[in-house]
Amino acid sequence: MNGPPRLLVLWCPDWPVVAAGAAAGTSPLAPAAVFSGNRVVACSAEARRSGVGRGMRRRDAQSRCPELVVHQHDPDRDARLFEPVAAAVEAQAVGVEVVRPGIVAVPVTGAAGYFGGEEALAELLINEVEAQAGVECQIGIADGLFAAILAARRSAVVPPGDTKAFLAPLSIAELNQPGDDRGELVDTLRRLGLRTLGAFAALAEHDVAGRFAKDAVTAHRLARGLAERPPLRRALPPDLTVTETFDDPLRRIDEAAFVAKTLGERFFAGLANHGLACTRLAIVAVTEAGEERVRVWRCAEPLTARATADRVRWQCEGWLTARDRPTAGIVRLRLDPEEVVGGQALQLQLGSMGRDADAAERAGRALVRIQGLLGPDAVVTPLLDGGRGPAERVRLVPWGEPRRPVTEDRPWPGRLPAPSPARVPPRPPAALVLDAVGDAVRCTERGELSYPPATVAIDGRPPRRVLGSAGPWVVHPSTARVQVVLEGEDDDLALLLEATVGDNPQWTVEGIYD
Repeated sequence: MNGPPRLLVLWCPDWPVVAAGAAAGTSPLAPAAVFSGNRVVACSAEARRSGVGRGMRRRDAQSRCPELVVHQHDPDRDARLFEPVAAAVEAQAVGVEVVRPGIVAVPVTGAAGYFGGEEALAELLINEVEAQAGVECQIGIADGLFAAILAARRSAVVPPGDTKAFLAPLSIAELNQPGDDRGELVDTLRRLGLRTLGAFAALAEHDVAGRFAKDAVTAHRLARGLAERPPLRRALPPDLTVTETFDDPLRRIDEAAFVAKTLGERFFAGLANHGLACTRLAIVAVTEAGEERVRVWRCAEPLTARATADRVRWQCEGWLTARDRPTAGIVRLRLDPEEVVGGQALQLQLGSMGRDADAAERAGRALVRIQGLLGPDAVVTPLLDGGRGPAERVRLVPWGEPRRPVTEDRPWPGRLPAPSPARVPPRPPAALVLDAVGDAVRCTERGELSYPPATVAIDGRPPRRVLGSAGPWVVHPSTARVQVVLEGEDDDLALLLEATVGDNPQWTVEGIYD
């Protein structure tokens, strides 16, 4: 079986922070962090020395580093400012592929032979990027993109054939690279005692396929030093390339953004009609003066229509705003699929394609903007969690934070059984529960009512007759619950009531059933 190609990866550490600082004009030595959805997505080395880390909440990060410079996540800015770095690498080596803003990959074999070896090539590119783009970078060389990225983070050159041995002692957390979204898989593997890539690689592939989701098979191949997926062994249709010609040349970023969306959807639809998805995308631009610019984007996961449009927009912005930008507007854009995989590799959830995907993306960005204006706790979503009562089971999670139950697996003696109330008042209204002779109904410490409830008055309104009741159920030594059905003029009303135990009961309405 053929192994993965040998690649050189050039990595600019903390690129989102570097790009944000360059755009804002802040000092590169100041502690800084980039936030998305109230979470740190990247931080500078100075911030890390103060205890700031990726995934940390903004409040925690600023408490550890009060002088922290805060930037908002902006993928367009990161991609636009990264174009000079890619151009500097391209000036010395052919076949440059942008993995994501901050990382480029280059095939090693030809360039290393020309410049006198892999180490000489690495030194040349580091000097070129620092001289032309003014940013620091690190280089790693290994077999396969995943191993080369990890080697770049360690400034390592892995000898050919030693990739599996290089990966084996590394933490299993390395599988969760930015954009891969393998955090849940990594947590599961840790709980199973698999804490290194080597331990995960030692599992049989059929066991991984039978126990975990499909993405785990890809992760398992990476841990073994293999390519992300086997090669596609089928003849490709000739009409996968998408070309757009413009009567009025593109000179502005907003024009490029509009074209990128349409072009991305056409490209994705064309591949989907043939059951394919793209993992390496070549973007070719031809200007009115005949200049041609080409950039290849390599992706670990197959591109969606939105991801394709983003890369086209980023690339056009980079070309139109770079120091060596074309002398004329763009009159033709072409998208070439350099590498494709079977469409089954593109795992999309229901509602993640077409207009629904675009609407979800726009809504998500709008909510992040609202958080930036009003604070992270201004936008929340409900999550069903553990607890005994209906109000305890609903937890409000700030937008962008992980939606994982934290207490669901605990035992909950006295937990309210299904069905749960359809409505839970944010502030439980007071209730007056009386027996047949007009005395207040009490709940004893033994979990018994003094008398069956006959009427219930809610929040000072006229009392309503009780048609039926169930309970009480003791929740805590000091509280108990009762379910009642009240007579109504149109429809009967079913309530969940809670009372304090003792001689002076305090009744409240905890929930309302449909």
